[in-house]
Formats: sequence, structure tokens, C-alpha cells
Amino acid sequence: MNEPVPPAAAPGPDRAATFAIRKKRVKLLGLTVDDCIKVFFGGNAVVSIIVLALITYFLVREGAGFFGQNRQNLQVYRQAGLEYVDFIRTQSDEHTALTRYLSDLRLRALRQLTETQGLSLDAANTALAPFDDYSGKFSDAVEPVRGLVSELTEVATAIKTKFIVNEDKKEERRQLLAEGKTAEAAAVVITSVDFAAELKPLLGTLPAYQAANAEFTAKLTAVLAAPPTLPTPELTDRLQRFATLARDYLATFPAVERNLAAWDFRQPVPAAQSFTAFIFGRQWLTASFWQDWYGIIPLFVGSLLVSLVALSLAVPLGVGAAIYINQIASPREQKLIKPAIEFIAAIPSVVLGFFGIAVLGQALRLLSQQSWLSWVPGFPYSERLNILTAGCLLALIAVPTIFTLAEDALNNVPRAFKEASFALGASRLQTTLKIIVPASLSGIISAVLLGLGRVIGETMVVLLCAGNRIAIPDFTQGLAFVTEPVHTMTGIIAQEMGEVVRGSIHYRALFVVGLVLFVVSLLINFAAQKIVRRYRISIG
Repeated sequence: MNEPVPPAAAPGPDRAATFAIRKKRVKLLGLTVDDCIKVFFGGNAVVSIIVLALITYFLVREGAGFFGQNRQNLQVYRQAGLEYVDFIRTQSDEHTALTRYLSDLRLRALRQLTETQGLSLDAANTALAPFDDYSGKFSDAVEPVRGLVSELTEVATAIKTKFIVNEDKKEERRQLLAEGKTAEAAAVVITSVDFAAELKPLLGTLPAYQAANAEFTAKLTAVLAAPPTLPTPELTDRLQRFATLARDYLATFPAVERNLAAWDFRQPVPAAQSFTAFIFGRQWLTASFWQDWYGIIPLFVGSLLVSLVALSLAVPLGVGAAIYINQIASPREQKLIKPAIEFIAAIPSVVLGFFGIAVLGQALRLLSQQSWLSWVPGFPYSERLNILTAGCLLALIAVPTIFTLAEDALNNVPRAFKEASFALGASRLQTTLKIIVPASLSGIISAVLLGLGRVIGETMVVLLCAGNRIAIPDFTQGLAFVTEPVHTMTGIIAQEMGEVVRGSIHYRALFVVGLVLFVVSLLINFAAQKIVRRYRISIG
């Protein structure tokens, strides 16, 4: 028995009708297809702006409390008498620096006698006996002052410890009260610190210091009056330079006494000092038994020097490779060289850091010890992890960025420029250097600045290969400073953020460092836009 056949379905609307229906439905919502596209892509821009604003807000929120905490830190430093002791400690430390100068001078004289004049080690030491006596008397002259510093350090440390214990008990009581444990909070005994009474033994040592300082001055003056004889005019000039530095050092003694006499622990620390101590501070010292310092200068200088070394290598390599590939290389060379350079960007920075520790740092140190390279500033050197090692690796990271963007800039030069130059009889080299490169200079500058932004924000390479010494390099040695270890802003954040207590002054200081790094990056991009805009106006 045959089943009845269902009636055929009515033909549906064609595609145009379907699109019209959908468009009508969209219009019912008040939006056209074009509006939807605008909202989608405009929404991405809005999201980017929101994310940038949130990052800025987060950095400012977490770091804003630092300056208030730093002001309190400096106030305790003054009230506990640490500032008073440091006036004398600085005097002792400067004497130690002069003593190191003499040690270096003695080593130079020993080399001169043994290597140049051919004396035996015993004969050289005998010849330097007058210098050793001179150096020993200079070194021992500081003992009265140094002994006083040791005694005052114990007094000031005890006052600071008592204050910190008192503050910890206040915090403990506050937490117990917040938890509703009134009885336990009442049992916490808090003893207020009377700084005026605690500082009396410290302030009473001023006459003793004045006597020790007078003895110190007399001994140094007597030592400087009878300088020894050194084997060469160069060494004699160095000794005279030392005598000048020592006399300048002696001239600072009256100022130290005046500072001690005028010092007042009750004088408040200005609010601006907490800011200037961070921006212009030359020490980053944390977890110290004496005093913590948060000065960004050594970190900023370290980041800047490593970036400059990297750019000095990456700019000629990246821009030169872009010009060669775009203007000179054959198609076969382009297919080989361009992917090889761009592949470097795919190497993880931590792998490059391992390469710097295991291979590059050791290779550069061995290279520096070659006698035929002794003319290079800073060679030979012993620290394999330093500015040079980190800068070479950062240059490797920056080359692909600079190369790719510079080549794009060269590609954007109208072909008519090149053809017109050839028509006027210019050679390929003349066309490249005088027409193509100047026409693409704005893009090349942008590539360099973006390369700078890339290296100044790099973390793993500098953390592993820069040496992590928080100190400003010795610029008196000239270009030899590139062989010294440094620490950077990115490195200090990565190294210390995992160890700090949330909400502590150290924690907030790291966020302020991040904020400074963020501002530096914005300034670099702003400078790039200004330079490009000015160049385009001048070209137009």
C-alpha cells in the first residue's frame, strides 16, 4: 500500500531577501552592519585604553604610599641618632677610599720594579719599604675616629631596635583589637621611646670626637709632609695626586664638626626629602641592620648604560642589514639572511641569558686577557658578567626589531625616487645613501627608538648577565666602565618582588621603580613621535 506523499515545501526566500531580513532585524536594534564593525574595532581600542589606565592606576595605587613610608623611615633614621653617627662614618669611609688608592699605587710600583726594571720580588719589596711605612702610618691614623664610630654604632642601633620593637607591639595590639581580643591586646606592654633621654650618651661624645679628630688631623698632616720616593715620574705624579686628595679630605673636617654640633634629632624631615632621596639617591640598600636606602640612581644608570651599549651594537648591525637586504642583496641572499635575522626574535630571552653566563661572558673575559688587546679600555678584566656581556646579548635581541622596521621604512620609499636618481646618473651607493636612506629616516629613527624600548624593558638577560651589583660605575676610567657589573630597574623588580612583604616600604619602592620604568617607556615613544613628526614637516 503506497503511503501518501507529503506536499512539497514552499520555496524559501532567496539570499537577497534573507540579507534584507537580517539587516532589518539589526536596524531594529538601532545599528547597521557598518555600525557593528565600527563598534567591534573601536571597542578593541577602548579595551586597550582601559587596560593601560588600569595598569597605570595599579602602579600608582601600590606605589603611592612609598613616599610617606620613606619619610617615616628617614625620620627614624634621624631620631635614633643614625644620621649623627653617619657624619663620622662617612669621614672614616672616605679615609678608607684613600687607603685603597695607596694600595693600587703600591701594586703599580711593584709591577714597575719587577717587570720593567727586572728586580726580584724581595728586592722590590725592600725598595718599597719607605712607601709601606708611609702607607701604614696613613692607614693607622684613623683608628681613634674608627673606634669612636664603633661605639656610637652600638648606641644608635640599640635605640633603633627599641623603637622597632615598640612599633611591632603597637601593630600587634591593633591586630588583636581588630579581631576582638581585648584581653590579649591589653596584655601587650608598650613602652614609649624617649629619644631625648636615649640620645644623651650619643650627644655627650662630641668632645671626645673633637679630640680624636684633632689627633687624626695631626697624624695625617705629619704623614703627608714626608712623602716617599717612587721609581718613575708617572708614579710620583700619582702620589702627588693622592696628596692633593688627602689635603682636600682634611679640609672637610671642620664641616663635620659643625654638622655634629648643629644636629638636632627633633628637626622634622621635609616631605620633599622622601621624594628627592628616591629620585637622586645613590644607594639601594635593603634588609640592612643599620638603615635601608631606596635610591634609584644606580638602577637607572645601570639600565641606561646597558641599553646604550646594546644600541651601539644593534643600530649599525640592524640598519646596515636592512639597507643591504633591501637595496643590494640578491633574491637568494634575501631568502637566506632575512629569515635568519628574524628567527633571533623567537629565541627565549632566558635561553640567551644562559648562553651569556655559560659561553659569551667567559669568552669575552678570555678575549680581554689577550696581550694584543691590552690597548682596549678596561682590558683585561675579571668580572665575566658585566655591562658589556649584557649589552651584547641585548643587541642580539634588538637587531630583529630594528632590522624589520627599518626594512619596512626602506620599502615605503616611492620607487620613483630611486628611478629618478638613476636617471640623473647616480650610482647605486649614491642613490642608497643620499636618496633612499634620508627619505626613510623617520622610519629608521622609529625603529631605533622601538629597539631602545625593547632593550630597556628586558628582564631575564640583564638579571642573569649584568652582574647585579648595585653601584654606579667608575666613570673616571673612561670607556673601561663597560667592564663593570651593574643592576637594572627591571632586574631589581624581578629579583626582589618575590621576597618582600606586601604593603611594606620595600614592596612599594619596587612599584615606584616600575612606575619610573613605565614613564621612561612613555617618554621614549613620545620622543619617537616628536622626531618623526618634525622630520616629516621638514621634508614636506
